[in-house]
Amino acid sequence: MKEALVSKGPKVEITNTPIPSLPSPNHILIRVVVTGTNPKDWKLPDLFDQDARTNQGDDIAGIVHTVGANVYEFKPGDRVAAFHEMRTPHGSYAEYAIAWQHTTFHIPHNISFEEAAALPLAAMTSAIGLYNRLRLSQPWSPEVSQDKVTDIPLLIYGASSAVGIYGLQFALRSNIHPLICVAGSSKDYVASFIDPSKGDVVVDYRDGPEATVDGIKKALGGRELRHVLDAVSLQESIDNIAKVLSTDGGHVTFVLGGEKKGLREGQEHSITMVGDVHNAHKDFGYVYFRYIARGLEEGWFKPQRVEVVSGGLGGVQKALEDLKKGKASGVKYVMRIEETEGLVKGDR
Repeated sequence: MKEALVSKGPKVEITNTPIPSLPSPNHILIRVVVTGTNPKDWKLPDLFDQDARTNQGDDIAGIVHTVGANVYEFKPGDRVAAFHEMRTPHGSYAEYAIAWQHTTFHIPHNISFEEAAALPLAAMTSAIGLYNRLRLSQPWSPEVSQDKVTDIPLLIYGASSAVGIYGLQFALRSNIHPLICVAGSSKDYVASFIDPSKGDVVVDYRDGPEATVDGIKKALGGRELRHVLDAVSLQESIDNIAKVLSTDGGHVTFVLGGEKKGLREGQEHSITMVGDVHNAHKDFGYVYFRYIARGLEEGWFKPQRVEVVSGGLGGVQKALEDLKKGKASGVKYVMRIEETEGLVKGDR
């Protein structure tokens, strides 16, 4: 099969490799129809294994080919999306990929493979951030009522990003307001989700740090800000958050690790690690991937907008370069595997 291997740069090489075998009875072999991309796909080769070539793809959308002996929810021929375990072999930049059954979910009839490929890693990151790290009320909690707003200000910094837009939708499902969404060129996209009648606003960071902070404070209307999902996790966002986050139990969760300079005493922080669903939080991942599938079918959860990069696996190079340059604004880059040059017709 064809497989795209990524190394520092990013540099991508298309190779011929054997179709993988299932590593355990709890794994699924998926024929990849569309693969999604994430910023970590170029960042990790720069940080680790700099000279190694690895398949960095983690967002799978495709058709079940083979299932392990313990797999009970899926069968060959099923349309599925899955979150491949990061930094392990057999990722989504290939004709066939492997995922655990608990991080695989059925694609509803109303969702395309392209849309499904935009979901797994980012949607799960947002769920972990809101409900595991910030400990906000989960949508099915008894205290959540669609008839009564949960008056808990939530700041989503980078709301047009994949993690941000999914976090926004989960927060809406938990009926949390006001939602204070920091965005830029895709602010109209973010605005299409929120409810201004409940105090929700979009703050444009392009107006500068002072205006951003003032906009957040205005939206708070004197309330304490104790919950922040920072889907950007850069120094500018940290500096602005430090000026508005409560020093009495305020908590910001970041999607990137590393030293966090600028937070004040009394401002708590955590790192949202999506890979936890392959380790300590398997049950959380199992439940939320199935809840995401239900939300997609019912229409209250929507995939991020996608942009198809042509060339199949040959488009991985361009997609990662554009991600590194920051060109993706409110969109997820995906590739259709069938467009890969050199595929043998009939093998798939």
